[in-house]
Amino acid sequence: MKTATPALARAINDRLALDLLLEQGPLTAPQLRDLTGLSRPTVSDLLERLQSDGLIEVAGESGEARRGPNARLYGLVTGRAHVAGVDVRRGRLHVTVADITGAEIAATTREMPGDPDLPSFIAETVTAAAGDHDLHTVALGVPGLVNPRTGLTTDSGLPGWRPDLAAALRAVLPADVILENEVNLATVAEHRLGSAAGHDDCVLLWLDDGVGAGVVLGGRLRRGASGGAGEVGFLQADGIDYCNFLEEGRMRALTPEAVADRITTAVFTLVAVLDPGLVVLGGAAGRAGGPHMAALVQDRLDARSPARTQVRATTVEGNPILQGAVLTALDRTRDTIYG
Repeated sequence: MKTATPALARAINDRLALDLLLEQGPLTAPQLRDLTGLSRPTVSDLLERLQSDGLIEVAGESGEARRGPNARLYGLVTGRAHVAGVDVRRGRLHVTVADITGAEIAATTREMPGDPDLPSFIAETVTAAAGDHDLHTVALGVPGLVNPRTGLTTDSGLPGWRPDLAAALRAVLPADVILENEVNLATVAEHRLGSAAGHDDCVLLWLDDGVGAGVVLGGRLRRGASGGAGEVGFLQADGIDYCNFLEEGRMRALTPEAVADRITTAVFTLVAVLDPGLVVLGGAAGRAGGPHMAALVQDRLDARSPARTQVRATTVEGNPILQGAVLTALDRTRDTIYG
C-alpha cells in the first residue's frame, strides 16, 4: 500500500483546516487540534503556512481568560477571491457577487434589452456588480441543454442567444466561466441548502415558466451525455408535452387534486426510471403548492409505485438558480485556491 507523500499530507491537512474555518468561522489553534485530531506541531505548521500563503489571518482573540498564542482566533481572508452567480431568464439578468466564504457583497438586476449583444451585456452587468473586486469564477444559469463536453447550448429563446455563449463570455470576462442549465443549478441549491440536504440520491422537479428536472445520484449532479438528463418537459401525457401539461398557467384553473394528478404523472416517470428515494417539487408552482401539494402527490405516488419515494416541497428561500450558481462558482474557486 502506498502512503501519502509529505506534500500530499500537508495539502490534505491544509484543506481540512480551511474547510473547518469555512463551516465554523474563526477558530483557535487548540480548537483546530481538537476538531482535526492533528498534533500541536502539525497545526502550528499549517497555520504558519496558510498565513504565509495569504489564505488565513488572525481575526482576534477568544473570550478565554487566559491570553497568549492559544487565544488567537484564525479566520479566512475573505477577500482572497470573489465569485459571481448569474441567472439569465424572464427578460432579466440577476447577478450576485460573493466573497470566498459565500457572503454576499453585491447584487443587481437589469432588464434585458430587445436584441442585445448578450455576451457583452452579461459581462458589463457582472463587472459593474463586482465593482473593484476581481472575479475568480462566474457561473451562469441558462435555459436549455448545456453540453458538458463541448459547452455548447441549445436555443434558449432568450434575445441575443448564441450556442457558444460560454466561449464568447470567456473572451470578454477576465474570469473562469461556468455555463450550466438553470434547473441543474436550482438542484445544487436544493441539495445543499433545502429539502434534499443530506440525501445522496434525489430529483428536483422544476415547475415554473419551464418544466424540467435536476438529478443527483451518488451525491453528484448528473447531466447526461449531452446535458439532457432530467428533461422531462419533452415527454407527453395525454398527447400533450409535459412542458405544457404542467405549465403553471394551465394548472392555475384546476383543483389541487387535479394538479396533484398531473404532477404525479411526471413524478412517477422519474421514480420508475431513477428510483431516487426523494423528489422535491420546486419552482414557482412547487413553492406555491407547499407541503399540502407534496402530501397529495405522495398519496398518489404511493398508490402507483412499488419504490418507496418521499415527496417534499422546496425549502430554498429566494432565487434557487442564483444560489446554485454562487455555490457552483465557489466550489471551483475554492478547489483552485485552497487545493
